[in-house]
Formats: sequence, structure tokens, C-alpha cells
Amino acid sequence: MPTDRTARVDVDAMIDDLRTLVEVESPSGDLDALRASAGAVAAVVESRLGGRAVLVEGEAGPHVHWSGGGEPRVLVLGHHDTVFPLGTLERRPFAVDGGRATGPGVFDMLGGLVQAVHGLALLDDRSGVEILVTADKEVGSHSSRALIEERALACGAVLVFEGAADDGGLKTGRKGCGTFEVSVRGRASHAGLEPAAGVNALVQAAHQVPAIAALARPEVGTTVTPTVATAGTQSNVVPAEATVLVDVRVESAAEKDRVEAAFAAPAPHLEGAEVEVRGAVGRPPMPESASAELFAVARRLVPGLTGKAVGGGSDGNFTAALGVPTLDGLGAVGGGAHADHEYVVVDAMVERAELVAGLVDAIRDSRRSR
Repeated sequence: MPTDRTARVDVDAMIDDLRTLVEVESPSGDLDALRASAGAVAAVVESRLGGRAVLVEGEAGPHVHWSGGGEPRVLVLGHHDTVFPLGTLERRPFAVDGGRATGPGVFDMLGGLVQAVHGLALLDDRSGVEILVTADKEVGSHSSRALIEERALACGAVLVFEGAADDGGLKTGRKGCGTFEVSVRGRASHAGLEPAAGVNALVQAAHQVPAIAALARPEVGTTVTPTVATAGTQSNVVPAEATVLVDVRVESAAEKDRVEAAFAAPAPHLEGAEVEVRGAVGRPPMPESASAELFAVARRLVPGLTGKAVGGGSDGNFTAALGVPTLDGLGAVGGGAHADHEYVVVDAMVERAELVAGLVDAIRDSRRSR
């Protein structure tokens, strides 16, 4: 990669921008907080790249879109919502110590956004580049998916700035993922006076759980994990309702279809019980073939850079499913996503910013030559 770019990366400015974004809390679903966060993201983008960052209103909050003009060739994709509730910042304020930046959302994925913007700022020519920063990734990307897919198809290549893999490498594949909600309806009755008059929704749910768990096929990468269960109202009442939430991860479209078909036909075990299932594998699998072309480019720029397939999902799942070349995990090197020990390795931010610039140059050159 061009060595003159290293000297042009201002680490202090990157830290300042990261602090700015972290200190505007942005929990998913809080529209007021997300409007403030979108405004902060837009301001950082405009101050570093010029032009105008447009706020695209969505049901889950505003998305931020910026274009460098010219024919679209590369989409830089991220999100500004986080999983942390308001007030987390007071308990865990932004800090830099021992070469690590900490604070809510630094790794997932505000550090990645800052690296992307500062990397693009290294380019004298920013034409053909678009940035899309969505407001609802952490809750399923339901309001942003259509926009993501539209811009991905228009640009033809996608760089996703979710956090790096555990070893600092890129993410070359992702499992498809989704959540299913199994709802059981029974009939309430007095647990002491006439328990037989009721239909115990909790007992029915307990029958469902082993059957659900048995859908897993770890040998082909399929996990089916019951995660949350609720039932009942009082200790002396036969429960009339119960709910089980299930996390599903799959590596192939065939497994997605198999699991969804199994959930579509639940079989009650108790007479009088009713079972209803809602949900789907909403994020399709991202096969490693979708990233092969762009990962090869990244390896030429940074010899020895590693890549791995991971279980978590991102908005790159959507773009890869469209057949658009997609490379993920370009964001911060660090760890602790969604946890109190979340952190970013400050020294790695420079190399990541340079990688952004190199990838964009290479992608634009390749597409112009076609």
C-alpha cells in the first residue's frame, strides 16, 4: 500500500471522531437518540469528506447516505445503532488507555465507521464511493434492507465495516440467522382445585423444546438454540400461555429451507393446546465465494491478512445474497461486542484506514477496465 498515506492518517483526529460518536448514545429503537446519532455521523462524514450527508428517514430511525459523485462503484456499509440502553455511557464513559479505546459501541461498530471515513479521506478522488450507515441493524434491518439492497446493486461492490474477526482478520463468510417465536395457548384453571380442567401451556412448551433443539445439525453448521422462555402468571394458576424464543444459524440455503419448514408445522402434544410459530431466517447465508474476489485484493494490499467465516450476521448477508461481491469485518480490530469490556486497538486503526483507501482504488480501477 502507498506509504505516503500513513503519514496522512491523523490518529488523534480519529480518536476525537470516535469519542464524538460514542458520546451520542444510540440504542436501537430509540428514535430520538437515533436522530441525534445520525446527525453526529453525518457531521463527521461531511467534515472529513465534504459534500452533504443525507438523512433518509425510516420507521426505525434515520439512515445516513453520502455519495462522492460519479458512477457508483463501491458501497461502504455500516450502522450507527447499538445494543446499549441510554445511561450506559455514564457508567462506562469513553476512554483511551493502554492502547485501547473503550466505551459503548466502540467495536460494534463506531470504530469501523471512523476508520472508513478517515480512509476515504486519504483519497484525492472520492468519486464512485457511497456510504450508507443504517439505524436498525441490531434489530434486524427491517426498515433499511430495501435501501441496502438498492445501493448494493447500484454500486456493484460492498465493503462492510463491522468489527474484525478475533485474530484481526476479515470476515469472508457468515451464517444466515434468524429468530423464531413459538407461542403456546392453553387454558387456565386453579392449580389446586381443578388442575385437570386446564391445559398447561408450560408443559406443552416443555415438550416443544427438545424437538426444536433436535433440528440442529452442527455437522453442517446448523445451530438451533432455544434461548428465552416465559410462561404463567401466578404459582397457583395452570398457565394458559407460554413463549419460547429460538436462535437459528445456518450455512446453506438448503438448511434454511429445512429449518423453516420444520417450524411451519408444529405438533401439539397436549389435547386442547395450540402452537403458533412466527419468524424466519431473515438474514440469508453469506457464502465465502461472495467475498473471494475482494478478499484476494485485500491480501495483495496487506500480505498475510487472514479471513474466516463466522456465525454472526450482518447487513453483508443481504448484499452477498444478491450476488454482489461483499467483504466484511473491515472495521475495528478489538473485541467484546455487546459486552462491557468492548474495546478497539488504537494502533490498528491506521492500517485499517489505509486498507479502505487501497481497496476502493483497486475496485474502481478494476471496474473501469471492464
